[in-house]
Formats: sequence, C-alpha cells, structure tokens
Amino acid sequence: MPPKQRKIAIMGYRSVGKSSLSIQFVEGQFVDSYDPTIENTFVKTTKVNNQEYDLKLVDTAGQDEYSILPTQYSMDIHGYVLVYSITSPKSFEIIQIIYDKLLDMTGKVHVPVVLVGNKKDLHMDRVVTQEEGRKLADSWKAVFLEASAKQNECVADIFHTMLMEIEKANGNNDQDNNKCSIS
Repeated sequence: MPPKQRKIAIMGYRSVGKSSLSIQFVEGQFVDSYDPTIENTFVKTTKVNNQEYDLKLVDTAGQDEYSILPTQYSMDIHGYVLVYSITSPKSFEIIQIIYDKLLDMTGKVHVPVVLVGNKKDLHMDRVVTQEEGRKLADSWKAVFLEASAKQNECVADIFHTMLMEIEKANGNNDQDNNKCSIS
C-alpha cells in the first residue's frame, strides 16, 4: 500500500512548545532555545495500524486572540494539533479562540483535533488542570493528551492519535488505544 499523504497544522499561543513537539517527533531531540517561528514544515514518514503515512507538519507561528488565521490553514489540512501550556492560563484561553476561528474558517462543525496540554514536566508550575483540558476537549469531541516535548512523553502519541482521528473522520475506524491517551 502506498503511504497516505497527511497534512497536520500545529497551532497555539506563542511559546507553548509547538516547535519543540514537532522537532521532538521528527528528529527525536528537544530544542530548548526559543526563536519565534514564522512557519516551518516538517516531514516524517510514520506507521499507524500497518498503514504508512507521509506526514507534513505545518508548525505555525504563535497565534493570539487578534491573529487572523491565514486561509491556507483551512485548505488541504487534514487535522489540527492545538497546543497550550499547562503553565499558562492565557494559552488555554487562546486555544479556545483559535478553535472557534478554525471552525469559522473551515465552515465545518467538526474538524479532527487533538488538544495537547504541553509542558507536563513543569507540573510544579501547573495552572491549567487536567480536568479543564479534558472538559474542553470533550466539548469539542476532540482527543485530549498531556505531553512533555522535553521528556519526549506522549509526543509520538499526539501525531499517531491525530492520524487515527483523521481516519475516523474519513470513515475508517480502526481504533487501538495507546497508553498515553486520555480521552
């Protein structure tokens, strides 16, 4: 079977770890330096349920409540990884605005989304509870995961789960749950 081409946009407030998650997944390393991203695309081939995927990750610039989402984020994007930091209430607020803008822009009632509470390793500084994250994801009918790009915890799961969500949206429903899923 030829690999399926899938394009995923990673969105969220600035410095929540969008690039760190992308680089950790694609290159297997944690990059600590923070340079605001303009926009990067990462490519990786990965396998989920015996299906190969050529993944294109669009690592977007950090958005805030005033950002106007470029229309290319609604075209040929198969799914969205929406990231907030568990240490930033602002980023949690912004992710809800981004989600609403996405629905407006795509004109859809439901888009495949994985909501990610990043920086799980900073649990001492946590301000957004797991419960709040889970509630929000439930209200979107999205999958919720908490991850740490730094410790490479649940990073691959984000993208594998995203691929399964895309398949589900396309009507292919082979679910096998992994250890990191919090639904």
